[in-house]
Amino acid sequence: MPCPPKVAVSALVNSLKGVSSRMIRQKNYPTIQRKLWDGALWSPSYFAGSCGGAPIAVVRQYIEQQQTPH
Repeated sequence: MPCPPKVAVSALVNSLKGVSSRMIRQKNYPTIQRKLWDGALWSPSYFAGSCGGAPIAVVRQYIEQQQTPH
């Protein structure tokens, strides 16, 4: 998602979490309600990284090969 270069990553992530949380809660998924963090849809943390100009296919392959945490 393109955003202006002056937008702080923390502000962008906060906005994405807020909007997506409201949209998901409006759908009222019962399975999600059981998995909330003390009433919050998202954890307060986030990760932002850079891939140094790697082609999207390489980044996608790397992500798909990661193991899911248990």
